[in-house]
Amino acid sequence: MSQQNRRIVLASRPVGAPTQDNFRIEQVDIPQPNDGEVLLKAIYLSLDPYMRGRMNDAESYAEPVALNEVMVGATVCRVEASKNDQFEEGEWVLAYTGWQDFGISNGEGLVKLGKAPTHPSYALGIMGMPGFTAYMGLLDIGQPKAGDTVVVAAATGPVGATVGQIAKLNGCKVVGVAGGEEKCRHAVEVLGFDVCLDHKADDFAQQLAQACDNGIDVYFENVGGKVFDAVMPLLNTGARIPVCGLISQYNATSLPEGPDRMSALVATLLIKRIKMQGFIIFDDYGHRYDEFATQMGQWLAQGKMQYKEHLVQGMDNTVDAFIGLLEGKNFGKLVIQLNDLD
Repeated sequence: MSQQNRRIVLASRPVGAPTQDNFRIEQVDIPQPNDGEVLLKAIYLSLDPYMRGRMNDAESYAEPVALNEVMVGATVCRVEASKNDQFEEGEWVLAYTGWQDFGISNGEGLVKLGKAPTHPSYALGIMGMPGFTAYMGLLDIGQPKAGDTVVVAAATGPVGATVGQIAKLNGCKVVGVAGGEEKCRHAVEVLGFDVCLDHKADDFAQQLAQACDNGIDVYFENVGGKVFDAVMPLLNTGARIPVCGLISQYNATSLPEGPDRMSALVATLLIKRIKMQGFIIFDDYGHRYDEFATQMGQWLAQGKMQYKEHLVQGMDNTVDAFIGLLEGKNFGKLVIQLNDLD
């Protein structure tokens, strides 16, 4: 092949918010598969908030990205060349080749998507990690019951939008929190939330208290910061809090200013017997992916789930899109189209 492999590597570790200088675009030779391997060409790349944590050299649930190594990320790829009997050229697969055009795999962990999937990029969103996170976090940890009040922040993101819609299917009142009038309108008019509040409003805490006049039974935590501060006094006895992320804190270089809230949080958890549980979706629930995929596929086919994708064209725009993601500039699931479909 005359084409080269473009890739984006971690050039330096960010202090605070990442910048363009923390990344470097390189061009290298396309790797060639050995026996038992396949060469994958990435068509779509998922950008997700967890990637910010992987840029830090700090202990976490996964190893950090090494300096000068390709940034991690889920991809939807086509098999470009195969020396593995389990895969044919032209097949589509869900892989984890990162921020680059081409990757090599021995087949382990690849999810087959068929020869001509209808919406291949959905495997990075509603049918992939974000949808799976929403489904298991809400249903297994949140355990919503008809009549419960469910609050979810980042309400138009791929996780929050799915959480809210599943909660509505379970007969709950759903209060979303998003940034800006357009996103809030989408949450109510398209996603079917009962209410959506702009967290940028000066009186956001008062608006949340008014919207949750019977308290909060489930708070799906993926943001943290001032949203949780407003949620905490409204939690009902026996409330459940699934925790999958804290995007408001990912760029922080120190603890937030102000009074120490830890004692108030622990007291609330104790007095109101609240369940607050973090989870890592594939580590904790990977064995239940088929259950999720079957149910979500049915809901999509029946028109019971709405899904919005924020598609950005080109590897050259990947870093800007990622920085914007951490600032809340995306509207829907952020996906980079790295290469053409032909």
